[in-house]
Amino acid sequence: MEGVTAGLEDSEGRIDPSVDDPDRDVYACFMKSHRCYDLVPTSSKLVVFDTSLQVKKAFFALVSNGVRAAPLWDNKKQCFVGMLTITDFINILHRYYKSPLVQIYELEEHKIETWREVYLQGSFKPLVSISPNASLYDAVSSLVKHKIHRLPVIDPLTGNTLYILTHKRILKFLKLFISEMARPKFLQRTLEELSVGTFEHIAVVHPATPLYTALGIFVEQRVSALPVVDDKGRVVDIYSKFDVINLAAEKTYNNLDVTVTRALQHRSQYFEGVLKCYGHDTLEAVINRLVEAEVHRLVVVDENEVVRGIVSLSDILQALVLTVGGTKDD
Repeated sequence: MEGVTAGLEDSEGRIDPSVDDPDRDVYACFMKSHRCYDLVPTSSKLVVFDTSLQVKKAFFALVSNGVRAAPLWDNKKQCFVGMLTITDFINILHRYYKSPLVQIYELEEHKIETWREVYLQGSFKPLVSISPNASLYDAVSSLVKHKIHRLPVIDPLTGNTLYILTHKRILKFLKLFISEMARPKFLQRTLEELSVGTFEHIAVVHPATPLYTALGIFVEQRVSALPVVDDKGRVVDIYSKFDVINLAAEKTYNNLDVTVTRALQHRSQYFEGVLKCYGHDTLEAVINRLVEAEVHRLVVVDENEVVRGIVSLSDILQALVLTVGGTKDD
């Protein structure tokens, strides 16, 4: 290992990919040369909610349309004011749940605008969006800077939302052209060498963890998935924010005292198991695995299957475009 990294480390011992890697900024340059409009398909499903819609109906509509988020239209202001996502569903459940015997009135009766007033408490942040003419580099920067997973592409002339950009869609687009580009050397470095991913304070749950506790971790630690581990710390499953929407699909959100394992029995799609990788896997191998499996993250484990970290699509895009592979003038 020492022979590989000699002379490539910075003052803090991390790999400096700019040393002896003339092609390191190839992905950043690619993103700067393409517009968000290039990713907008000729036809795609876009669900928009009026803020006067009941929260419950909105979540059922997300489920029935197979989408994870929807832009919010305020009829009084005549503009888009935010996004309704699964995170809102989780926050509502966690805030108002009392017991299986008490119906969550707020979920049944609140309108979206009422929930936003309660949740935002006057600190209304403007909707983070992007113009179709902006570069994909700007889109990646915005996703990372604001720590969001969905970025509406809004036409500045009409005010219409054209598409919702995600990390997955951007990485898939990059993968279409990646074989035609120069191959930066940092692709062959490992996750550990490049410090790509999260390797400290990994939030986990156990099979018997109550669902309400898991939702609390989502709310407080702002993570998007929780590895489910056994008593030795070995990963046996994963519970993601997206799995929570099954509570709406199954209409089982009135009992959050059930275990995570019980909740995972309601998965609507076939689950092939937790997708994993190792800290010594190369960045290229991890990218290929993520794109081919069409998942949002891999759980990093050691040789005993014990959880050591998580690497997400956000981590990958940030590394390729902004940090490891950032352009020299940034």
